[in-house]
Amino acid sequence: MVGLGAIARKMFGSSNDRRLKGYRARVAAINALEPELKALSDDQLRARTAAFREQIANGAKLDDLLVPAFATVREAALRAIGQRHFDVQLIGGMVLHEGNIAEMKTGEGKTLVATLATYLNALPGNGVHIVTVNDYLARRDAETMARIYGFLGLSTGVIVHGLDDEERRAAYGCDITYGTNNEYGFDYLRDNMKYEPGSMVQRGHAYAIVDEVDSILIDEARTPLIISGPLDDRSDFYNTVDAFIPRLVREDYELDEKQRTVSFTEAGNEKLEQALSEAGLLKGDSLYDIENVSVVHHLQQALRAHKLFQRDKDYIVRNDEVVIIDEFTGRMMPGRRYSEGLHQALEAKERVTIQPENQTLASITFQNYFRMYGKLAGMTGTAATEANEFLDIYKLEVVEIPTNVPVKRIDDDDEVYRSVAEKNAAVIELIRDCKTRGQPVLVGTTSIEKSEQLAELLVKAGFKMRDLSQPFDGRPTRPDEQVFQVLNARYHEQEAYIIAQAGVPGAVTIATNMAGRGTDIQLGGNADMRIRRELAELEDGPEKDAQAAEIRVDIARLKEMALAAGGLYVIGTERHESRRIDNQLRGRSGRQGDPGHSKFFLSLQDDLMRIFGSERMDGMLQRLGLKEGEAIVHPWINRALEKAQQKVEARNFDIRKNILKYDDVMNDQRKVVFEQRIELMSTADVSETVAEMRHEVIDELVGRHIPERAYPEQWNAAGLHDDVLMFLNQDLPIEDWAKEEGIADQEVRERLKKAADEAAARKVGQYGPVVMRQIEKAVLLQTLDHLWREHLATLDHLRSAIHLRGYAQRDPLNEYKSEAFTLFEALLGHLRQQVTGQLARIELVQAQPDAFQSEALPEMEAHHADPFTGLDELAEEAGEVKIAYAAPVETVRDASDSSTWGRVGRNEPCPCGSGKKYKHCHGQFA
Repeated sequence: MVGLGAIARKMFGSSNDRRLKGYRARVAAINALEPELKALSDDQLRARTAAFREQIANGAKLDDLLVPAFATVREAALRAIGQRHFDVQLIGGMVLHEGNIAEMKTGEGKTLVATLATYLNALPGNGVHIVTVNDYLARRDAETMARIYGFLGLSTGVIVHGLDDEERRAAYGCDITYGTNNEYGFDYLRDNMKYEPGSMVQRGHAYAIVDEVDSILIDEARTPLIISGPLDDRSDFYNTVDAFIPRLVREDYELDEKQRTVSFTEAGNEKLEQALSEAGLLKGDSLYDIENVSVVHHLQQALRAHKLFQRDKDYIVRNDEVVIIDEFTGRMMPGRRYSEGLHQALEAKERVTIQPENQTLASITFQNYFRMYGKLAGMTGTAATEANEFLDIYKLEVVEIPTNVPVKRIDDDDEVYRSVAEKNAAVIELIRDCKTRGQPVLVGTTSIEKSEQLAELLVKAGFKMRDLSQPFDGRPTRPDEQVFQVLNARYHEQEAYIIAQAGVPGAVTIATNMAGRGTDIQLGGNADMRIRRELAELEDGPEKDAQAAEIRVDIARLKEMALAAGGLYVIGTERHESRRIDNQLRGRSGRQGDPGHSKFFLSLQDDLMRIFGSERMDGMLQRLGLKEGEAIVHPWINRALEKAQQKVEARNFDIRKNILKYDDVMNDQRKVVFEQRIELMSTADVSETVAEMRHEVIDELVGRHIPERAYPEQWNAAGLHDDVLMFLNQDLPIEDWAKEEGIADQEVRERLKKAADEAAARKVGQYGPVVMRQIEKAVLLQTLDHLWREHLATLDHLRSAIHLRGYAQRDPLNEYKSEAFTLFEALLGHLRQQVTGQLARIELVQAQPDAFQSEALPEMEAHHADPFTGLDELAEEAGEVKIAYAAPVETVRDASDSSTWGRVGRNEPCPCGSGKKYKHCHGQFA
């Protein structure tokens, strides 16, 4: 039965079709300008940029300039790089300009599409950010497209790992800046740790185009960006905890693969309590006493490391390191680390060197970072399945752009086998058949482990694996060679060359996930890459040109052979939990109207099938008499699998949405703190702010010790005296004041403020206003940063435990909001107290201008931390953050005189001689 929706779409077209029709008029107008622009000289075409900018200065809107600007870019691209935008690419550019997502199939030229909206939105001069998934693509795209922008008089910069601040500032100062999502996010966080406005590198967030938008804004959205600093080494502790886990049996823990969780059972708890008690690690009688919180946390992480994380699937061990494998791309992520002690637990499990943990200094999610942009757009080959999430979270609509040439790829229904062995046998048989016919094959697997298992089976079947540990010579596979190659995290350095030759007749390429590879599979191979590779040592000249021409002829010959064999055959060996990942693999075939084929092979033992009810299906297939080696093929199977995938996608969406609700609370506070920092940095004289804080502290002290409408004999004059001495460093006769007839609390306030202001004025007179202004600003920023870091840690702990409030029938999110607000108010109160206390105590033994020159903080790291999987990304060093310390350069500390202590580290012993740490003694007030 045909639904009413299907009938309506047939009669009126889908909403996407109707939207596409709305762009046709502007496409026609752009085409109409082409003859006029072709007649212009290069200088005349370039001059149009200045003319557009003048129109904008005179009040013209960007929408008014879309048609002439797009026509200008199209002509410039043809002259600069020899590529002319197709009509469908013009539509894609319009979608990007509107601040939406253009879904375009693989090979449709998304990189070229971006130039249209980028040029138009760069005209106002506020900067356009192009976001890519890795440094290679950022460099490649910037290098290629800069020729178009440069032709039109615009500057292009690129942000990659390893640049210093000057280079980054120059790149951000360009009209157009290319870079990775990580680099943009970390630069934002680093900027908000700087101590001078001139040292910041970014200049705002006007407009961004995100390439592979689904990968960045969906797959990585659960992963906060974090800048951290190292804590103390605790490797012995991790090894000790790790030793307890192998003693456990299956009854000691509960494992849920579907939710990817594992926890101790009651029996497991009792066994661990006894073992810990015998080892002298248990404080008190119970494992869950408050003193054992840290031990319990690390036991849980060790259990996860042993039972949830598999070697060669989730991580590999190389060079005495545990290296994470990205679950979405299958690539190794050197430098990335799991958070909250999980990576240390894995290192203990694998008996490699244990690296120290880190303390969070600043963090932000991609969701909240990219929502800062005034206008955001994206492009990808697969976004429609996540359209609801893009609209709900980012207010981005997905528009499906038709292909320039109709897709000819044939997508077969899945073949489902009972066992993995039967499935693999069918896959190998199909590979052999394609190899015999000279048809290139791309085989997609879901993990390194499975790609290597398949490689072993192929070797047993008579194939030979190309040795990728040796430098890749770029030579394409001959159709008659029984050779295959594996593209996974172990060899991703060579991935561009492997992918470029994966379309050669008879080539067999096994790949772990094809998302965001950035290189198209061209039938016959990639001529440009072969020329660069094979003729790298030849100098430009007739000989090189002749050999390049020979290579192009060879590529054309090989392409005809591949076309005759049916184009690229994509074989999926398993369904991913996300339909997008499957679509990305399929989309590698049928590029630019080429023929192609795709088929997925499944077994009831696959993770997705096993987790989502394959037992019932197995019983049904046995009753139907399915024999070994036979497969069931039916559209109903595809629909059932799609529903299972939709369930997983919906669950992941709920997870990301829930994370965002909690992160929004922190984000609101982050905005306040970061805006306050920028305001303080930009202000030369913060003495008024410091005076206001001092007066507010006095009001708080008086309010605490002198109740409203209380008689002087009811005052806590002694307590007020002690607090005034502690916070204001003033020994005042407050108890005598309380005995004065007719005195009121307001009079006490005025006297305290006068005494504190006079003391501050004496310091200005003693050290000079320039030095004191430097000290005040440094103390303010330094104290704010310190308290913010502690606040982040407190919020993390609160968030991890707040779900327990649900047992008391209270909404955890509302509880978190309320508690977070209370904590933030406390942060502001502590800021006032600590700044006032430090400035009241500061005494310079040697006050020289160079005493306040910037010093580097300890080395810091930048990483990703997923609150559900614990994934951290330490892909780079955070770089040096300069700080002006308000510390005496040379001091002699007198235990009885706090004014001689200067700046004391919070973990140092308190100079008073109590034996406590400073933060637990006088430091809690200073």
